[in-house]
Amino acid sequence: MPFLLISGVFVAKGAQPDGDSVRFRPDDPALWDRVGGPHRVKRNASGSAQLRLDGIDSLETHYTPRHGTRVHQPLALARGAAEELLAWLGFTGVVRNASETVTSTDQADVPGFILTRGADLHGRCVAFAGRGQAPGASGSETFVDIALLRLTLNHHQLATGLAYPTFYRSLFPALREEFAAVSIAAAAGGLGVWPDDATTTGAALNAPTSLTDDVVLLPKLFRRLADYLELGDGDLSLAGFPAFLAQAADKYFILSTGHSTTGLDAITVIDGTTVRLTHPPTDLVFDEK
Repeated sequence: MPFLLISGVFVAKGAQPDGDSVRFRPDDPALWDRVGGPHRVKRNASGSAQLRLDGIDSLETHYTPRHGTRVHQPLALARGAAEELLAWLGFTGVVRNASETVTSTDQADVPGFILTRGADLHGRCVAFAGRGQAPGASGSETFVDIALLRLTLNHHQLATGLAYPTFYRSLFPALREEFAAVSIAAAAGGLGVWPDDATTTGAALNAPTSLTDDVVLLPKLFRRLADYLELGDGDLSLAGFPAFLAQAADKYFILSTGHSTTGLDAITVIDGTTVRLTHPPTDLVFDEK
């Protein structure tokens, strides 16, 4: 499972890192041009780019629906994931403003490395992230086995229960299975999001603030709900949500059934004001849009 290994530094100040995304600047920014796949990595004038940590999705500290204003998921857990990400990388003294932007840290940057095979359609580099000394020469092709995967930030966020497993087809099955196993162990241990997770048990949206302040569920489902409810202008009815999901046309594979499916409506149950998925996140593998 070869990945491009890039050494560099993680950067927090002036950015809005959350529990599954942070900025990274290679020692040699020209290596961004060697990242494979159909999408180019978007970088700023300093050479840094936004990472999307592969295989994980943390609660949203800030999400803007397509037709509305910014919202969030329960902030104690969402901010906890963001704080853990920076602390694990080595940042201390982190101060944020009301918009979740980091205004100061004790370190201008911290050393680390990433392992990547591509970028998403938004130009974010999809990667595994590691701290400290890289396991090889920057710019080399590096084999990622389970032992190396367990040293990554991605694995740490799942092991602590501070992120949901969210898999895409580009993630190799052996690595996906390790991520699933560590997530199941975190859930069994009652860590992070799992004691309050309502993804498959049912999230009750009884008040305008239920989705943002009370309900803990898979961020992908949260984002679809936030987009849908924004269109309702305060109407909490979920009657039209299945049709909305069908129109969104998310494509995914259900591991337990072996079926490729289009539309999250196929695995979503609405019961009055309650919504749930019929399959856990570890059973789903999404296509990139």
